[in-house]
Amino acid sequence: MTPQLISTVAELRSELDRRRALGHTIGLVPTMGYLHAGHGSLMQAAGETCDTVAASIYVNPLQFGAGEDLSSYPRDLQRDTEIAAGREVDILFVPTEEELHPLGPPLTEINVPSLASVWEGASRPTHFVGVATIVNTLLNIVGPCAAFFGEKDFQQLAIINRMVADLSLPVEIIGCPTVREPDGLAMSSRNSYLTRDEREAAAILRLALDAGEAVIKGGAREPQEVIRAMGAVVNGEPLAKLDYATVVDPATLEIPPVLMNDVRLLIAAQVGRTRLIDNCGVSIHGDPT
Repeated sequence: MTPQLISTVAELRSELDRRRALGHTIGLVPTMGYLHAGHGSLMQAAGETCDTVAASIYVNPLQFGAGEDLSSYPRDLQRDTEIAAGREVDILFVPTEEELHPLGPPLTEINVPSLASVWEGASRPTHFVGVATIVNTLLNIVGPCAAFFGEKDFQQLAIINRMVADLSLPVEIIGCPTVREPDGLAMSSRNSYLTRDEREAAAILRLALDAGEAVIKGGAREPQEVIRAMGAVVNGEPLAKLDYATVVDPATLEIPPVLMNDVRLLIAAQVGRTRLIDNCGVSIHGDPT
């Protein structure tokens, strides 16, 4: 099934209203295109949950900082359409910058500062304002829906969840598990930037997460012990430069004084010229002592 290609806000709203009148529930998968199996898993989850699946493709300039890869970000609409068709996406929304922002770059910004200023936000100060602003725009265009996001961008997911709650948007946010390559590397459009040697080295992020998880399951409850274990793994790979490795409360993104209940391991590293991120959740049951 070839998805219906829509490029204007008015047409998208009209088509979704028509489908809602027929009793359809709407599932939205926002993307920046250059789709891979990770996006496909979100589309599949949306199809299993909702009657109509709409995916958006929009390379958002607001979330790219100075010197980042906006101009070189991979784009291939024909390939994306074929992948979306294979996942039975009903609607592919592909707006232009002018269509989304007819008055020029938006003057209104959405910010969740306590969640957006740390970790990725510390390294990329304008990134999450750009993400939250465009996601809010898309959710307002689409209207009541379930929106599907990958857990690979865990901080982004936390920010979007809080934004939707704070602004009382008629949207259910559904986080879906990270899809990985056979060697554990999280699927990402940016993996296409890696050389062969860098691609092999990039698996170190998952190995570092595994090391942190092993330390926790071995009984560690002091955050710095876990952080040191993760950092040591990345620092042992010559092609990788660690940005941060940490363990946080999944709701606040703060490092807890003592690890308990559910925690999230977060990691970011530069591999060659490509910045990669990853994360995993760990549940702590009982006192190891």
